Amino acid sequence: MIIPAMTHPTLAAPEGALRLADWGVIRAVGEDVRNFLHGQLTQDVQHLVPGQARLAGYCSAKGRLLASFVVWARGPQELLLACSADLLPQTLKRLSMFVLRAKCKLSDASAEVPLFGLAGAAAARAGAAPWSHVASAEGDLIRLPDGAGVARALWAGAAPPALPELAADTWRWLEVQSGVTRIVAATVEQFVPQMVNLELVGGVNFQKGCYPGQEVVARSQYRGTLKRRAFLFESVGAATPGQELFAEDDPTQPAGLVAAAAPAPGGRFALLAETKIAYAQAPLHLGAPDGPRLVPQALPYALPADA
Repeated sequence: MIIPAMTHPTLAAPEGALRLADWGVIRAVGEDVRNFLHGQLTQDVQHLVPGQARLAGYCSAKGRLLASFVVWARGPQELLLACSADLLPQTLKRLSMFVLRAKCKLSDASAEVPLFGLAGAAAARAGAAPWSHVASAEGDLIRLPDGAGVARALWAGAAPPALPELAADTWRWLEVQSGVTRIVAATVEQFVPQMVNLELVGGVNFQKGCYPGQEVVARSQYRGTLKRRAFLFESVGAATPGQELFAEDDPTQPAGLVAAAAPAPGGRFALLAETKIAYAQAPLHLGAPDGPRLVPQALPYALPADA
């Protein structure tokens, strides 16, 4: 039985900007920067051109996501990678281990390149298509996928946008509603990219060369081995990334994991959670077999027919 979705109260469209203290930026510079990162990420950065940004994953040898990035260029020999701040140090350290003789220098540029989340008309100035990039002397504007029909963008620049302050919970809710998972410390090595729909939102290029975990990612895509996906839910109980889900049909073991969560309008919580495809419309509970029941919501993009 499909459970009816919860309805939201009528809200004015969010508009404003928020300093994203939970994001950070890695700077990569040098003659070999594109070759190096092309061989590390799930995305093609070798052919990243002006006007574009790209979503990318960074995997372990087992194909599990160690981080996710929004990547854009500030020239042919400089790339910026925005990721979750709580895993930036370990990610920077790991990437640096593999530079070896490549002419590429990696550093933490979070203080120098602060990030802001924009919602509403200001975000739409980056263009209609997700991952559009508008560069200027003041900074970089990167269009993100919409959340709940609201335009979103990243602003990377020293001067904050002259916009009303956006509530942190509102930005987090829009992030969840976009259906795009940002890997955080609590979810490191928990997901193969397809388990959080990364390839459906432009985060995996299956025509590029090798990268860590590529064989596992490709096998999941082409051999029909994928049995888990990310779905949107709502709950009356508070949810956090890394929290387990349990199915009524099999309460003895976890059925999935919360990838992203945020307070939703009306006092509930919205969550993007990975679970078995077979459980997507089954009764699921948050945190424990007798925890709050999850109510399925519509994703903003289509899943493959087998999901």
